[in-house]
Amino acid sequence: MSDVMLRNISKRFGAVEAVRELSLAVNDGEFLVLLGPSGAGKTTTLRLITGLERPDTGSVMISGRDVTQDPPGSRDIAFVFQQYSLYPHLTVFDNLAFPLRSPARRVAEPIIRKRVEQTAELLHIAGKLNNRATRLSGGEMQRVAIGRALVRDPSIYLMDEPLSSLDAKLRAELRLELKRIQLEVGATILYVTHDQVEAMTMASRIGVMKDGRLLQVGTPREMYENPSSSYVASRLGTPQINLLPASLMSDIPLPRGTQTVGIRTEHLQIAARNGGRLIGRVNRVEHLGEQNHVHLDYRGQMLVTLADPHQPLQSGQEVEMRLTNPLYFDAAGQRLDAMV
Repeated sequence: MSDVMLRNISKRFGAVEAVRELSLAVNDGEFLVLLGPSGAGKTTTLRLITGLERPDTGSVMISGRDVTQDPPGSRDIAFVFQQYSLYPHLTVFDNLAFPLRSPARRVAEPIIRKRVEQTAELLHIAGKLNNRATRLSGGEMQRVAIGRALVRDPSIYLMDEPLSSLDAKLRAELRLELKRIQLEVGATILYVTHDQVEAMTMASRIGVMKDGRLLQVGTPREMYENPSSSYVASRLGTPQINLLPASLMSDIPLPRGTQTVGIRTEHLQIAARNGGRLIGRVNRVEHLGEQNHVHLDYRGQMLVTLADPHQPLQSGQEVEMRLTNPLYFDAAGQRLDAMV
């Protein structure tokens, strides 16, 4: 495996600046996830690394070598797309073997068989090698698509939302499988998604993107607990962070310059009224087994927090809200230090 370095990469398509002065290091053996909505520049970043697009400015380095002007075929990169892109007339074995039979990287057949069988075992599809691709389930087809990249042993794997077309159960299963495989083979993976659960559960580090800019990079825990902005905070966490105007929180001390208060579920506890200054009204309660999602109306703003499923709560009930270590943001949405 290898490391990848992007230095001040920018790419424009007409009037749209898809990637803006992006610098990023993907370390050898790392599972780095780029997280952001559609249009954030995630896929363009992958295409710049592969050479499918050329940057307007900046450089791409792989293993210390500048590959900015190199053609895609010389970069030793494996790309897993959102769609399976399998050859329907071929068996699973031949789909997996296809990259190794390419004229550019042709490998002897005994080595191909060994690599294909090893990869199939790793992906738990060894029993499907003689099946045509059209006889596979969605999850099996995605495993074959991932396996077609794994069989090559490239410098880095680039994955563009490979699980997004699967149902929730299969996504959860393949998240675990993909992380297991990455750890077993020591692969370097740059993975793109809009799904924060995928990012939080699989990544060594997460990079949050918006409008072509990379806003913050860090471990999942760092990104969740210490977001640099209200936007980054809103991309991570379920339920989503509550963002309230500071003007509604005049009853509590706030750092100078605070315009928005960020309240995650662990920052907010509710209890029976007992002389506190923050009073909310229960709007509705979602019963989710081991916990409840409680929707509160606080001065016309809706908040969501968690509560013990045995805590007696009902719609219309007034409760006292207690805040512990919320997050503070200025008018530009940038993080402010908490008061000491």
